[in-house]
Amino acid sequence: MGFKDAVRTCIREKYFTLSGRATRSEYWWFILFQWSVLIALFLVMLLFFGLDDSLVGGPATGMETAGIVSLVVLGIVFLFFFIPAIAAQVRRFHDRNLSGWWVLAIIILSNVPFVGFVASIVGLVITVLRGTDGDNKYGPDPLRAENSAEIFA
Repeated sequence: MGFKDAVRTCIREKYFTLSGRATRSEYWWFILFQWSVLIALFLVMLLFFGLDDSLVGGPATGMETAGIVSLVVLGIVFLFFFIPAIAAQVRRFHDRNLSGWWVLAIIILSNVPFVGFVASIVGLVITVLRGTDGDNKYGPDPLRAENSAEIFA
């Protein structure tokens, strides 16, 4: 699955879908797109509004509204990506034949000092590893489905 297909799948077709499996390419292309948009938006806002000292504890300069609006817009875009990112990660865990509840456990544990670091590394490793071969309890092998579609197309 390529970049365009992965983004379309995660945003249009499977925005709320927690069932099924996601290949590594689907997951990582979408994560690349998500962070590219967030970083680009942050840089555009930084370019137009600059760093407002009042947002980091300095004296008010009259630009507080622009800074707050920037943060609100960035927050809305982040929330837009939050649901499909979680859904894609759950499907990625399913590809490894793991329950999606592990994603919730990693999110909760990521707020605990040191334990959160280890949990985040474990989550990262799980998303990088190849999925289980063949069918598992979460559905058919998405790689096998892609290959058979190409053969018979």
